[in-house]
Amino acid sequence: MTESVASATGKPNESRLPSSELRAKRRRVRMFKDKVSKVGITSAGYGVVFSLALIFIYLFYEVMPILKGADVEQQASFELPVAAEQGNLEHLIMERYQEMGVAFTDQGQITFFDAFSGAVEHSESISDITDAHVSSFAHGENLGGLVGFGLDNGEVLFAKPDYELNFPNDQREITPSVAYPYGNSSVVLDPQGAAIELLTVQESTRGRAQAMAVGYTADQRFVAARVSTRENLFTGQLTSQVSRFELPGIPGTPKSMIIDKSFRNLFVADTDGHIHYIDLSSPNAARWVESVNVTNDDITAMEFLVGSVSVIVGTSEGELSQWFLVRDEDNNYSLERIRDFDQHAGAITSISAEYTRKGFVATDATGGVGLHYGTSSRTLFLDQIAENTLPHVAMSPVDKAIFTLGSDGLVTNYSVWNEHPQLSFKALWNKVWYEGRAEPQYVWQSSSASDEFESKFSLIPLSIGTLKAAFFAMLFAMPLGIMAAIYTAYFMTPKLRGVVKPTIEIMEALPTVILGFLAGLWLAPFMESNLPAVFTTLIGLPIMMLLMAFAWKSLPENLRNRVPAGWEAALLVPIVLLFGTFAVVASPYMEVLFFDGSMRQWLTDNGITYDQRNALVVGVAMGFAVIPTIYSIAEDAVFNVPKHLTQGSLALGATPWQTMMGVVLPTASPGIFSALMIGFGRAVGETMIVLMATGNSPIVNFNIFEGMRTLSANIAVELPETAVGSSHFRILFLAALVLFTFTFILNTIAEVVRQRLRARYSSL
Repeated sequence: MTESVASATGKPNESRLPSSELRAKRRRVRMFKDKVSKVGITSAGYGVVFSLALIFIYLFYEVMPILKGADVEQQASFELPVAAEQGNLEHLIMERYQEMGVAFTDQGQITFFDAFSGAVEHSESISDITDAHVSSFAHGENLGGLVGFGLDNGEVLFAKPDYELNFPNDQREITPSVAYPYGNSSVVLDPQGAAIELLTVQESTRGRAQAMAVGYTADQRFVAARVSTRENLFTGQLTSQVSRFELPGIPGTPKSMIIDKSFRNLFVADTDGHIHYIDLSSPNAARWVESVNVTNDDITAMEFLVGSVSVIVGTSEGELSQWFLVRDEDNNYSLERIRDFDQHAGAITSISAEYTRKGFVATDATGGVGLHYGTSSRTLFLDQIAENTLPHVAMSPVDKAIFTLGSDGLVTNYSVWNEHPQLSFKALWNKVWYEGRAEPQYVWQSSSASDEFESKFSLIPLSIGTLKAAFFAMLFAMPLGIMAAIYTAYFMTPKLRGVVKPTIEIMEALPTVILGFLAGLWLAPFMESNLPAVFTTLIGLPIMMLLMAFAWKSLPENLRNRVPAGWEAALLVPIVLLFGTFAVVASPYMEVLFFDGSMRQWLTDNGITYDQRNALVVGVAMGFAVIPTIYSIAEDAVFNVPKHLTQGSLALGATPWQTMMGVVLPTASPGIFSALMIGFGRAVGETMIVLMATGNSPIVNFNIFEGMRTLSANIAVELPETAVGSSHFRILFLAALVLFTFTFILNTIAEVVRQRLRARYSSL
C-alpha cells in the first residue's frame, strides 16, 4: 500500500533505482569509455599529422641529393709512364672501368697504363705502320674514342683504343690494344703532300662507319677527306672509300679547329680570339659563313660537348662559355653565345667532355679544376687542387673519375661524385636555351633513345598543365555543383530531394579510370565530330532554361498550381533532352553554314590548334568526377542552415529568393567554400582521367583545344620506368613534393578562410 501511494503521488521509488554502488560502477565505466574515446580520437588526429609529416620528410629525403654539388677526392698519383724520347703528351683518356689510362704523344706513341700505379700495360707506336713523321694530332668526340695523327706527307692515320674483356676465374681482365678502324695504312688528306699542321677528326656511327678529317697544311690550305668502310660479309675484309675536298680559307690565322659528327659544321679558332664557322653541308661547295668575336684575349681551349652540337670555349682569362648554332626565321644558322660559367683563376688549359651528359671538366694554368654542366648552367666544383699548371685532363666514360697531368709530369687520379648536375633552380623553373632550339623555352622531355640526348626537366609545363586541368574541370563543375546544391537543399521538395541527392552522390563511386576510358575513346571523338553541338549546348542551354523559367512564370496561376511546389525542375528534363538532341542533329548543318564544312579545320585556319584529346574533354570528364564532391558538401551546408533564420526572414516579409541570398548563402558560405576547395584539390590530384583523355603532352598554354600533362599523370607514367636513384627518379619525387606542398598550402589557406567566414556569420 505504501509503494502504491508513493507511486501515485509521483515520489521516487527508491527500491527500483540502481544501488549507489552500481551507479558508481556505471559512472566509472562511462568515464573510462570517454577517456578511451578521447585518447583514440586524439591519437588518430596526431597520427594523421605525423603521417603527413612523414610523407613530407620522405619526399624531401629523396629530393635532397639533387641539392648537393660535386665532390673530388684524390685516389692516386704517379709519374707519366712515357719516356722523353717517346714525345710530349697530346691527349689523355680513361677506359670505362676506370682501371686503365691511355696516353697519346706527338711522336705517335700510344701507351696503356694502370690507372692507380702507372704501370705500363701495353705500348705501341704508329711508326710500325708509317715512315712519315707526326706533324699534328687530333681526337674526336670522347664517346667514339677516335684519334687522328696528321703526318708530314699530307696523310692522316686513324686509330682507336680497343679493349678485350675476359673473366678468368671470375676476375675481370682487360687486354688493351690499338685498333685501326679505317685500315692499317694512312689516308691521303692532301694530294699535294704538304705537312698537316692542324688537324681535326670526327667519327659518325649512324649507318656504316665513317670518319672525316680536316687539316690545315703548311702552305695554308684547308683540306678535308671523308672515309667510309664496307666489310665483305664472306671474307671480313674492309674496303675503304675516300672523298677529298678543298675548303675555303678564313680571315685569320688558325690555331685549333673541331668538326661535328654530322660532318656539316667546322669551327676554327684563330689567334685573335675569333671563331670562324664554315658550312660543310655541301662539301664540294663548302662556304665560310661568319666570324664571331669570342674574346679580346686568346682562345686557349675548344671542345664539343657530347653530341657535338655545343662548343665549349676557354680563354686565357679563365673564361668558359657555351656556343651553338641557332637557326633564324630564314633558315640561316649563326653561332650564338648561350651561357657562361664561373671564371677560373688562370688561363684554361684543357677541356674534357662527359661521355653521356652535357657536362665537362676544365683545368687552368694555376692548377684549378672545375666541373661544369651546360644545360643547368651550374659550376658544381671549382678549386685549386694542384700547385702547378694542369695542361691535360681526362674524364672517365662513366663520369666518376678524372685524370690530370701536371707540368711536373705527375698524373693524378681523382674520384668524382657528381650524380645530379642536370638539376638547378634555373633548369627547373626558368626558361632554358636547349641545343637545337631557336630561343630559351620551358620543355619537359626526360628521356630519349640516344646517349647524346639533352635531358629537359622544366617543371613549368607540368605545373601549368596541372592548373589548366583543374581550372577547366572547376569551370564545368563549380557552377553545376553549387547551383544544384542550392536548389536541391532550399527549393526542391523533400521527396524529389530524396531521389536526386543519392543519385548524384553515387556518381562519386564511379572509378576515374572508367571515366577516363570513356572520355578518351568515346567523348573525345564525339566532341570532335560535333563541335557546333557542344558549344550550342554550353551556350544555348542556360539561355533556354532561363526562357523556360520566364515562360513558366507567365503561365496562368491555375495551370502552375497543377505542379506541386518543388517539382518544377522535373519539367526541364524533357526540355534539356530535346535541346541536346536538336543540337547534335543540327551540328553538321551549322558546320556547313558557319564553318565551311568543318569547325575543326576552321579553328586550325584561324591559328587555333585543335587536338582530339584536349582540355575541353578533360573539363567535362573530370567535372563529372568533381561535381559529386562539391555538390554533397555544399548541399549539406545549405540544408543545415538553422530553420529559425530562414523562417524569421520569411516572417519579416522577405521572399524565398531574398532569404536565400541574404541569409542562407552567407550562413552556408564556409561549407560552400570548403566544397570548392576540396573539389579543386581533387581536380589538382586527379591522375587517370587526365592520363587517358589529354594526350599527355607537356605543353605550356591555356588553349582549351589542346591537351596537357599534369604532375600526377607524369609521375604515374614515368616513375615505373626510371632507375632508382637517378636524376630522373629524383626529379619525379620533386614533382611529387611540389604537388604535395601546393595542395597542403591550398588546404591550409582554405581552412583559414573557412574559419574566418564561420566566425563572421556565426552571429546571424
